[in-house]
Amino acid sequence: MKILKKPIIACLTPVVLTCIFFLASCSQIHNGSIIITRSGIQQPGNTSDSPVAEQLALINPDKPSEAPVVLTKDFFTARSPRVSYDGNNILFEGRKTQNDTWQIWEMNINGSHLVQITSSPDNCTNPLYLPGNRIVFSKASASNGPGTTQSLFTCKPDGSDIRQITFSPYSYASSTILKDGRILFISKQKPEESSSSLMALRPDGTKAELFYFGAKGTFQRGNAEETADNKIIFTESDSVSGNKTSLVSVNYNRPLHSRTVLSSGLSGDFKCALPWKDGKLLVSYRESESGNYSLYEFDPQLKSIGKPLFENSGYDITGAVLAVASERPKKLPSEVDMGVKTGLLFCQDINIHNDQAIDGKMAFNSSKRIEIIGMDSVMGIVNTEEDGSFYLKVIADTPFKIRTLDEKGNVISGPCDWVWVRPNERRGCVGCHEDHEIVPDNRRPLSVIKDPVSVPVHINKVVEKKISLE
Repeated sequence: MKILKKPIIACLTPVVLTCIFFLASCSQIHNGSIIITRSGIQQPGNTSDSPVAEQLALINPDKPSEAPVVLTKDFFTARSPRVSYDGNNILFEGRKTQNDTWQIWEMNINGSHLVQITSSPDNCTNPLYLPGNRIVFSKASASNGPGTTQSLFTCKPDGSDIRQITFSPYSYASSTILKDGRILFISKQKPEESSSSLMALRPDGTKAELFYFGAKGTFQRGNAEETADNKIIFTESDSVSGNKTSLVSVNYNRPLHSRTVLSSGLSGDFKCALPWKDGKLLVSYRESESGNYSLYEFDPQLKSIGKPLFENSGYDITGAVLAVASERPKKLPSEVDMGVKTGLLFCQDINIHNDQAIDGKMAFNSSKRIEIIGMDSVMGIVNTEEDGSFYLKVIADTPFKIRTLDEKGNVISGPCDWVWVRPNERRGCVGCHEDHEIVPDNRRPLSVIKDPVSVPVHINKVVEKKISLE
């Protein structure tokens, strides 16, 4: 008897077929697609004074005539998309209605399976995927001094286990995750007219340090991006030149001493930049104020704008990310132990100050003490050792500044920017306001031979957690 074989496709269930078609559509989406943030949408019912809404949309740069596929139709406004490392999901900040606060949302790369991550009465913005299955974002916080500032927080992908990781009265906006696993973020102090800077820290909030600082009156805009040739690229506005926004790069190995303005000689403005093909950059650019921001190729070697890739008539393209999988950054180990109440801070020599260390000898050594300044009071004055070193045990997650004094109490330098230590953190510095590329001398400072000085100094003893020997 002859047995008739049914076609395989006929044996597949509707569920299996749906999965196959879904995977096929995702594969097409991943093939060179770009998620753009476009602004200029005037929502129904808005007055002329209402904020201009933004949308996330999917485009294919190889088919510029095709209309963008809007991914956030059900949102009043949405922006700041970031694609997961496997290329399957998108994080973004959005507001369902005009009266909503900004919250963090996630959806599949094709716009399906929308999930709300945060549900806070405060604005939650600038989300990023962390390599350790967590998310980092900025959230309004009133706990770091007078007024409201933006602090960095992390949480699990479902929005639970929210942890604060920055602790100062500055405002912070997460920008990118470096390949080394650190968070690169924008730091802005008040008043708003002052400059901003780029800082880096570990995902647990430890080892926060200055990464890049531009000229006075400059502000970093949007997200920074790390290229394959170890450059960090970002846009930067300059209040001196009427807030013209330039394209800037620095070297990962020397970010404080390698600033290059890639857009020098160009008259237009930039909104964002990210690595593209063949060493080129993908940029959002407009040639004049009367034009719209569109996507272009940019050659960083020639410092020139190339061919336009996509323009959306009537809209500004204010951001873009590639809808592709990417290399997952390193997952850094954490030393934070929330059962410990303090952290340790060590300095090798407070008299190492900028360029005043000459042939290993200090140009001056008049600083004899340090003053630790808290948010609303002085936390103590501590004598340094003969070699200029100090060693402190500080209440964790408490912001403070340090300035140096002579033996009569006169101020020599400082104060520095805000510093904090996480629970159980151990961190050190070479000097006060020193060049961040200076490495410490290979010697044991006198201060570490003794017990650290507790700060605030009026605290005689801090009871740390009890460790069971059973």
